[in-house]
Amino acid sequence: MPRPLRLAFDPVARAQQLWRERWAADDSMAAATSVMRVQQLLLARYEQALRPHGLTFARYEALVLLGFSRSGRLPLSVIGARLMVHPTSVTNIVQRLARAGLVERTANPRDGRGTLAGLTPAGRALMERATESLVDLDFGLSVLDAGERAQLFALLRKVRAGAEDFIDPPLDSAPLDN
Repeated sequence: MPRPLRLAFDPVARAQQLWRERWAADDSMAAATSVMRVQQLLLARYEQALRPHGLTFARYEALVLLGFSRSGRLPLSVIGARLMVHPTSVTNIVQRLARAGLVERTANPRDGRGTLAGLTPAGRALMERATESLVDLDFGLSVLDAGERAQLFALLRKVRAGAEDFIDPPLDSAPLDN
């Protein structure tokens, strides 16, 4: 897991200077590299906060996704699509959660070949406790004020929309159970 480097200089800013001497798009490279490094640092903090709950961030995300669904159950294919992970990864995540008694796997009545993952009461309770840990951490973004967090979200959302990660509907129109 990446740890803070505590360097006496900003390595991304230095890379940007060196990049500028040889190629164009130094500001894009610096921004992209910063996003990637921040992702590493945040994920490390989330994993540390979730470890006492026996969860990885991927398993936590699956619990939250199930918790947000109306019925508390979703097909594995939907979980994979929403979490943007390979079907093999979803199967692994759900199997581990099932072994821990946090989800139940059942046959999908709409699709005889498919499987539903359903949140158990123990899974819901653990999800709530784990969420408290991440909220207490302010998701690792306490160095930003509310306006800065909103601005960061808007900027990154624009990049995701531009990459056609989603069609840009109103924020409140996303279905949870489809």
